Amino acid sequence: MDSQTQNTSLQRLQNVEKTVVRVLEVAGGVMDELSNPTGPRKEFINNHCRDFMQMIKDIQFTLRNEIKSACEYRPFEKSDYTCRIANEICLSKLEHILSQLDLITQAITPQYHHAHDSTVSSTSSPMDF
Repeated sequence: MDSQTQNTSLQRLQNVEKTVVRVLEVAGGVMDELSNPTGPRKEFINNHCRDFMQMIKDIQFTLRNEIKSACEYRPFEKSDYTCRIANEICLSKLEHILSQLDLITQAITPQYHHAHDSTVSSTSSPMDF
């Protein structure tokens, strides 16, 4: 990622930070209005709630785009997700192979013993005259 892209990305994140502060100010204003002894003004509450929701949507949109662009040029640092998934897949493959080998062994073992027993009984020893 080049320096210019980093600067614009940082600027967008700084704008998000400022918007978060503004969201908290708007929420505080709504809380103040709701606690007003004369009662809340409906128009004030509606406008602030509309602003609040729009700012939250803008924050979400910007953060999603920043995360997506960060993932496009490099994986997250110190993330072992890909390695762990690859290891789990390898482990599953090995377990499957071992189970297949066990099945083959179980299928072959009786035949081997039967063939070995018949070979042993058909050969005569030098003492059998």
